[in-house]
Amino acid sequence: MKQQKISYEVNGTINPEDMADVFRSSGIRRPVNDLERMGRMLEEAQLTVSARVGGELVGIARCLTDFSYACYLSDLAVKKEHQSSGIGKELIEHVKQAIGPQTALILLSAPEAMDYYPKAGFEKVENGFIVKREF
Repeated sequence: MKQQKISYEVNGTINPEDMADVFRSSGIRRPVNDLERMGRMLEEAQLTVSARVGGELVGIARCLTDFSYACYLSDLAVKKEHQSSGIGKELIEHVKQAIGPQTALILLSAPEAMDYYPKAGFEKVENGFIVKREF
C-alpha cells in the first residue's frame, strides 16, 4: 500500500461534521451528535491544526490560547486507521510553532491516553484542579 502525503494546516476551514467523524474514529469522548455545539467548539478556538490525507480530515488539534503565556490543548484526535503514524506528534509540533516558546502548552488527558503524552514531550504535573462540566 502506497503511503499518502499528509498535509497540515493552521487555522484552516474545518466543518463540524468532519471533526465529529475524526472524534468518533479516534475514540475521544466529545459531543459528536451535537453538531451545533461542535460548531461552537470550532468557532471559539483561537488555534486549530488539521491533518489531511487526500483532502480527508484525519487529525485535529484544537486550542484555546492567548499566544503569549498559556495554551490549552483541548482536543488532540487522529482517526484510528492513522494512529501510530506520527500525526499526533506532528499536530503538537505545529501547535508549539504557532504559540512560540514563551507560551506553556497545557492539556487534560483521558485516562487511556496517559502513556502517550510523555512520549510526545509533555511533563506530568500534579498541581492542577478542575471544575468539571455538567454535561
